[in-house]
Amino acid sequence: QVQLVESGGGLVQPGGSLRLSCTASGGTFSISSMGWYRQAPGKERELVATIVRDGSGSYAESVKGRFTISRDNAKKTVYLQMNSLKAEDTAVYYCYWSLYDYWGQGTQVTVSS
Repeated sequence: QVQLVESGGGLVQPGGSLRLSCTASGGTFSISSMGWYRQAPGKERELVATIVRDGSGSYAESVKGRFTISRDNAKKTVYLQMNSLKAEDTAVYYCYWSLYDYWGQGTQVTVSS
């Protein structure tokens, strides 16, 4: 069975950085696009970034220039490097495995002084 395990969330001050990791198991990773989404309290889940099999990424306008998505197919892991974090980036961040329409359990990111 497929599984995604996210890590790397936490509390960070505005302007700080975090790197989220999402490790996949139980399925085919290298050919699948992967995504990071987030959901803030009282808001709908929204797309943050996606990466296709060749490593090309696309981003929501709100995070362009601050976040970078990458992948390591050998490790079956997708990353989200988040720099210059803002309070409005506070949310639960979810990893998405498009080949299986499968979501990770989420990791909390809180940006606060």
